[in-house]
Amino acid sequence: MLRSLIVMGFAAALLAAPAAAQVPLTPGTPSILAWSAQQQTDGYRSIETVYKVNTIKRGNRVHPLPMAEKQIDLTFDHEGKSWTVDAYMKAYNMSGVLILKDGKVLMERYGMGRKPTDRWTSFSVAKSVTSTLVGAAIQDGKIKSLSSPVTDYIPELKGSGYDGVTVRQLLMMSSGVKWNEDYTDPKSDVAQSVSLVVEPGANPLVRYMSRLPRIHEPGSMFNYNTGETDLVGILVSNAVGMSLSDYASEKLWKSYGMGRDAIWMVDPAGRERGGCCISMTLRDYGRVGQFILDGGKAGAKPILPPTWTSEATGTQITNGIPSGYGYFWWMRPNGSYEAVGIFGQSITTFRDDRIIIVTNAAWPRATGRDLGATRTAFLNAARAAAKDN
Repeated sequence: MLRSLIVMGFAAALLAAPAAAQVPLTPGTPSILAWSAQQQTDGYRSIETVYKVNTIKRGNRVHPLPMAEKQIDLTFDHEGKSWTVDAYMKAYNMSGVLILKDGKVLMERYGMGRKPTDRWTSFSVAKSVTSTLVGAAIQDGKIKSLSSPVTDYIPELKGSGYDGVTVRQLLMMSSGVKWNEDYTDPKSDVAQSVSLVVEPGANPLVRYMSRLPRIHEPGSMFNYNTGETDLVGILVSNAVGMSLSDYASEKLWKSYGMGRDAIWMVDPAGRERGGCCISMTLRDYGRVGQFILDGGKAGAKPILPPTWTSEATGTQITNGIPSGYGYFWWMRPNGSYEAVGIFGQSITTFRDDRIIIVTNAAWPRATGRDLGATRTAFLNAARAAAKDN
């Protein structure tokens, strides 16, 4: 029972995080969490027509994802029913499935009228990209180390509960700073932090979080904290002296070779949301996964420190979390590590098998035990089929 409550609590956190701090282009735009099925279908692939964004520019070279000599198909059984991939995609409003093994495409399918050139919003998959940019900033010498104090890069936090908190502890969501992630409570931190007044020369999120007290020893207690994922984005941007979009362009989209420009939602202060909402093509989701699996290199050039990818995608803290948490990456009981976003977005990697499975969707609900269970059944079957190929 306790395990179920923990899972439901994290699901709720994932549910509400992306609702915060978007900038709609049209007044009265409904919350992205309350969109109809048609609004999801249209909006997830063209989020730039709904919210303010910045562009992550690609370069002239595209990292190849060649087709494997033999493509796979699969069926899987779940709760007494046999599913084909096409039936699963239709039933769960999936716009894309990509399966890679050893960097080659074993399966690439689209639904909901999506084309290969269409982008799709990531929701919290963006967190894993943000943590990757922390690694790049360390490799570049812009962030001294994971042990560096957060206040070195966000000096406005000096004298606050974040004094003595390290970059690593932020990435583990274990700052020890008090944070209420209750989305049913209008007085919770997450509710209050998304309706702050933007003042010249001050970041409203940083100002709000500088007033929060510490209640645990840093590094000792996992606490899902939407505000801190955006705080990490601000930290990286301050450290490197450019926007997250420009840095992501330099370190990933251009260096590694993404296939199309991506877009990143910004908050009312004009900062990219470190915790949410990058839109990219299905294959570029796969390239993000492949970049991490291959050790964070662009060709022979290291973009990340040598041990970064193994540390980021390995268990750094458990504290009751099923299978653990890394640096904005989730560990799973089936041995995978994942970047996950609500409504069915995921990059799932089985490291030892060198298999990456990407899903994009517009689930009818942001999350749910039934949705997750069916997705897990599909992932396990896809892994088995890919291993046998």
